[in-house]
Amino acid sequence: MINIAVDAMGGDFAPDEIIKGACQAAGEYPDIAITLVGKKDIINKALKCCCSNISVVNAAQTIGMNESPVLAVREKKDASINVALQLAKEKKVDAVVSAGNTGAFMAAALFKLGRISGIERPAIAAIFPTANGRVLCLDMGANSDNRPKHLKQFAEMGSVYAEKVMHIKSPRVGLLNIGEEPEKGNELTLATYPLLKGSKINFIGMIESKEIISGKLDVVVCDGFIGNVILKFGESVSSFIIDLIKKELSRNAITWLAAAMMLPVFFSIKKKVDYDESGGAPFLGVDGICIKAHGRARAKAIKNAVRVAYEAVKEDIVKCIKAVEVA
Repeated sequence: MINIAVDAMGGDFAPDEIIKGACQAAGEYPDIAITLVGKKDIINKALKCCCSNISVVNAAQTIGMNESPVLAVREKKDASINVALQLAKEKKVDAVVSAGNTGAFMAAALFKLGRISGIERPAIAAIFPTANGRVLCLDMGANSDNRPKHLKQFAEMGSVYAEKVMHIKSPRVGLLNIGEEPEKGNELTLATYPLLKGSKINFIGMIESKEIISGKLDVVVCDGFIGNVILKFGESVSSFIIDLIKKELSRNAITWLAAAMMLPVFFSIKKKVDYDESGGAPFLGVDGICIKAHGRARAKAIKNAVRVAYEAVKEDIVKCIKAVEVA
């Protein structure tokens, strides 16, 4: 069985929603073993499912969402995220899932597992819906400042992940820019372009932000500062659209009737733009499988994050990335 550690104490709705999502995953995927990490008495009290494939490992401390990541990881040795990653380091679990403090998760992952040889900086990869499928975007905030070779490594890792986990043959990779022309952009994109052009990935060139959800490509590469801005803005837009539709449809009896007839369409749209459906974002470049669920993740998101971790383990994504000749 594939064993996945879940940080039961991380996230805005921990531990109840985290445990609920872990139970859903355990019930849906009987070939997955789940190790809940956190305060044992609290977890056992909230654990209402009786699944033989769920176990609990005690961790006396937690790291809050607003704590200093590196300081908290160093000082709180018995924090749930530290304990979960120690289990991964000792090969007692195959992957770690957390909805907690992103910086602390990344810092602990680097302290415990380290980077893949040749990868200078890990990247956070996130999946967005497109007109005809999904697109993987990285880096979404692990690194605010990057050099051209970092973006090249992001592109190579993203291409491998899209092919192995998202099952996209020869994924199309684009470099995010202010224009499609190779001679347009800032120093970073101008210097990165020839590196990607000369690489072995299926690089289709510079792309503008409007192309991210067009369905014309499978992987978008950018620096972490821009990526995090896109991530936060994208999440707010999807929530705004759903709320706006609900508000407009509740104005009067006629719109309510129209809404009843259109419910299947609305549910389909909501599912496509709901970030809970994607599950979580992998830390690519870390020498182990770490999946970051959204801080506001509820049960469905945790269940899907466990699924993403399972697929990454099954495809041995770390080994696949190690096989890439990085430079």
